[in-house]
Amino acid sequence: MPDLTDAVWRKSTRSNNGGDCVEVADNLPGVVGLRDSKDPSGPTLAFAPRAWTRFLASIKQQPPRY
Repeated sequence: MPDLTDAVWRKSTRSNNGGDCVEVADNLPGVVGLRDSKDPSGPTLAFAPRAWTRFLASIKQQPPRY
């Protein structure tokens, strides 16, 4: 697992004031971290930046579900 000690975590601007959401850290070279905002000391996922970019592109193509 990559070292995420210096990760700067941020929530989505659509998180409705910190509700149920995830946080992403994309400030580290070679890795993008993802974690549950309700459990910041819990498990994290780590993605290669290219994989993260592909993931974001694929979800942006999906119609919104409300």
